[in-house]
Amino acid sequence: MDLKQKQRFFLGVFFFLCGFCFATWASRIPTIKVAFDLNDAHLGTILLAMPISSLIGLPISGWLVSKYASRVPMTFAFIVNSIALLLIGYADNIVHLVIAISLFSLSLRLVNISMNTQSITLQKLFPKKINGSFHGLWSTGGILGVGFCTLMIAMDVPIHTHLLIVSSISLGITLVCYRYLITNDRATSGNKLVIGKPDPYIFYLGVLVFFAAVCEGGMFDWSGIFFREVIKTKIFTTGYLTFMICMAISRFASDPVTERIGMPRMYLLSASFVVIGILLSLTITNFWVALLGFALVGLGTAAVIPMTYSLAGNSTRYSAGMAISIIATYGIVGMLIGPPLIVYLSHAFGLKIAFLLFAFSGLMLIPFSRLFFKHQMLTYKPEDYKAVEVKKEPIQEY
Repeated sequence: MDLKQKQRFFLGVFFFLCGFCFATWASRIPTIKVAFDLNDAHLGTILLAMPISSLIGLPISGWLVSKYASRVPMTFAFIVNSIALLLIGYADNIVHLVIAISLFSLSLRLVNISMNTQSITLQKLFPKKINGSFHGLWSTGGILGVGFCTLMIAMDVPIHTHLLIVSSISLGITLVCYRYLITNDRATSGNKLVIGKPDPYIFYLGVLVFFAAVCEGGMFDWSGIFFREVIKTKIFTTGYLTFMICMAISRFASDPVTERIGMPRMYLLSASFVVIGILLSLTITNFWVALLGFALVGLGTAAVIPMTYSLAGNSTRYSAGMAISIIATYGIVGMLIGPPLIVYLSHAFGLKIAFLLFAFSGLMLIPFSRLFFKHQMLTYKPEDYKAVEVKKEPIQEY
């Protein structure tokens, strides 16, 4: 195995591990809700700790990405993330729980920025698109994380024991595998955040990530509750598991499909699947129909983040790490706004009506992706509709 293939393999291991750990947390949200006797409003307030702590981490992540090669903050963040996951399992009061969740979210932000910076750097060494496959491994890790959680629930394993096992696995893999990552991807320019009028290139990509985060993050947080309280099923992880499986399948397929039909059509296809899937699940509240709907949502949301992060790497103003950090902040704002909106809508109209927020978010991918590509003045080859030429604008100082 040559060097770039080895680096691709071990970076894929970390994407897989990140998905596994995040799915472990998300799958246990209903358990935490019951253990602390939380209603929807209380749960939504606690979940706000995640986006708030991630926003606080913006200057920290930006500084680390600019100062070190990405594997350094990535390794540190994975270690902290493993510890935070363990602390969530052993939290015995609300204060401890919020602190642990905040630490988990802060480290997860740095993990995501570092991993995606590595993937953009590695992409330049390969002739074909590979970024979607990394996110496919993230989803695959999520599938196994949900599957393992389902097994733990079926065996009545306590949450603290479950999270102890997962955090130990995560810590061990991190300490063994970090040495095989790219070591020389520190950018020498574009690492300073420019305050002033937003760069249109970054702004449109950020808005796309915002709506993707509202939809994708909402499915992570609320799918288990939807299946337990609306579909009335005992094994409430089935909808989340279906969502994750279809997301993984779609992400592995997204690279060749995107090369074939082009990014503009891929955004349109993704939005269509999300809207149809949500409306189907809400219209016919049958277990199998809901599974089909969640499957469509998984297929639809899968390609949005990988595509958008890939485009971020082409920014003429910022380095790849800084561009991803800024765009990821839009996603964090989406997670910040999404939970309370779901809570308020659920209290006022019920959880089924609240889920329409995800359909709306999916629908918004269409006009904003069109605005982005119109701004970039993309041109297409009619004969294959897959060659895309981006006309970059010169950097403007404000």
